[in-house]
Amino acid sequence: MSEATVQNIETTIVSATVPYLESDLGATGISTQVELSSGTARVRLTLDFPAAGIASRLSEDLRQRIIEQGGVADAEVLVDWRIRAQAVQGALVPLPNIKNIIAVASGKGGVGKSTTAVNLALALAIEGARVGILDADIYGPSQPQMLGLSGQQPVTRDGKTFEPLEAFDIQAMSIGFLVPQDRAVIWRGPMVTQALNQLVFQTNWRDLDYLIVDLPPGTGDTQLTLTSKVPVSGAIIVTTPQDIALLDARRGLKMFEKVNVRILGVVENMSTYICSECGHEEPIFGTGGGERLTQESGLPLLGELPLDVRIRREADSGEPTVVSDPDSAIALKYREIARRAAARLAAGPRDHKAAFPKIVVES
Repeated sequence: MSEATVQNIETTIVSATVPYLESDLGATGISTQVELSSGTARVRLTLDFPAAGIASRLSEDLRQRIIEQGGVADAEVLVDWRIRAQAVQGALVPLPNIKNIIAVASGKGGVGKSTTAVNLALALAIEGARVGILDADIYGPSQPQMLGLSGQQPVTRDGKTFEPLEAFDIQAMSIGFLVPQDRAVIWRGPMVTQALNQLVFQTNWRDLDYLIVDLPPGTGDTQLTLTSKVPVSGAIIVTTPQDIALLDARRGLKMFEKVNVRILGVVENMSTYICSECGHEEPIFGTGGGERLTQESGLPLLGELPLDVRIRREADSGEPTVVSDPDSAIALKYREIARRAAARLAAGPRDHKAAFPKIVVES
């Protein structure tokens, strides 16, 4: 085939768009490889975010585009992904075995933040990423129960570090693995700070693309420790449509802005109530709260989730919705939010600090 045909195919590819990205492939820097053989174009498209849920559709759409506009009889398109470390706040650098840390936060309790965090972690894993979850709520850890790991303890091989527990192909660590379930944690701020540091830095996380951090509500010691000492690539704010929840969510937004942590977007939880008997859907907490927050802040609304008894029941049973009912409409919403958040993270600045050597002056 002629060089003109090759150029035509490359032009066709770079002008194509990918869901969740705000520009065409030519402007994103996403890797593409093209080979021509016997009238067939073989294309490999490597995304910066996990996308198992849309890979087949994206592959077929791009294949048809190449055949129609590229001047070839047939095309084969392979879509895969390679996740890179993104920029973090201040002078911090990503941890050796964690490419990206994403904090899931809320201004107040009771908005479903922990349930959202665990389902997003599981959704990212199903989409094709290596994922861990850190339960940073020292006073009220909930991830052990949600992941069906209650009563289990992490193993230490050297007496200094912990091996994370595993459930549903994700790694997990929580103070709930180290303290009896029925014992209250009555610690002052410095002890909470020390505990969080140990959970983050003394856990042997294994080659994670994403570590989801389930933060406690508010803007206290845990949040300050995380944003000052832990390299965070992005944050997700969870809220409900209620005005009182939005007030607190705004405080969470301002906190991350002040410490230069990039906010990926807002998730509106409990957008509507779905009756378990008749299926009737009603916005009992009001409407448009998440959208108003995003309009004020200029951030995207990553998705809206319903108030459905199945979400609560499945999380309480130790099998969150994404794994207990993976083909349900609710599970697909979580996966959509996960892809959208990961794509927005990937579209931001990358980490280059680790590429520069450290200079040591010896006397």
